[in-house]
Amino acid sequence: MSECTHNCSTCSSNCSSRTQESLLVPANALSEVKHVIGVVSGKGGVGKSLVTSMLAVLLQREGFKVGILDADITGPSIPKAFGMKNVEVYGDDNGMIPPSTTTGIDVMSVNLLLGDETKPVVWRGAIIAGTVQQFWKDTIWNADVLLVDCPPGTGDVPLTVFQSLPLDGIVIVSSPQDLVSMIVSKAANMADMMKIPVLGLVENMSYVKCPDCGKEIKVFGDSHIEDVAKKFNYDLLARIPMDPKLSALVDRGMIELMENDYMDKAVDSVIEKLKLERQ
Repeated sequence: MSECTHNCSTCSSNCSSRTQESLLVPANALSEVKHVIGVVSGKGGVGKSLVTSMLAVLLQREGFKVGILDADITGPSIPKAFGMKNVEVYGDDNGMIPPSTTTGIDVMSVNLLLGDETKPVVWRGAIIAGTVQQFWKDTIWNADVLLVDCPPGTGDVPLTVFQSLPLDGIVIVSSPQDLVSMIVSKAANMADMMKIPVLGLVENMSYVKCPDCGKEIKVFGDSHIEDVAKKFNYDLLARIPMDPKLSALVDRGMIELMENDYMDKAVDSVIEKLKLERQ
């Protein structure tokens, strides 16, 4: 067997790469999406949805039309961060229209369809994966950048996102603990297996800044994210501290009012790597 050139148009072999490519799900016929970015984490509780929300807000401020596909079906938190309560999703035979946040970020999440945001989603993996695909193909997206907030881990739904959506790259979210750094490696290895580009790493809960002296206190000990970034040759895009003001904005559904520079470098890097043209 000859060496793979990664150009399926000139190859007749029925290899795994060709099989993976065939799993891509077409977007809605009325959708116009230029770039798709996945936000992933190796485990839960590291702030993946926070990073997704912050990226969306900052990209929107740069003049890009942004959408968020909330693929975390059993733990959706994007509507809460943006204060989207009692919001209805409209649609017809052509597809669903994603409702917009205050600043115009389009969002599709299962919490917008349930009516009661506290109602649990007790579905098996196949149904959850199918719902993610429906959010892609049955929603009429109009976005320069569509961010996909993936559930944690490397199971069914992240695999569905990797195989079904035309990802331009992913951002991996971590926190300082040794355990999480190890699990970041799992997410990184999964991306490598699926041949999905990694745009960089974001570390959340990196430190707490003392309100009196300004000293950075490392609550979880020394970070190992730089070692992980170096190991995989990834860019370290941001270190986000444990900021009570930021947490309060999320709890109040007012993330769009955030004023900090924690993710500025990350947004500049994404814009550069995807060659986005600022408006």
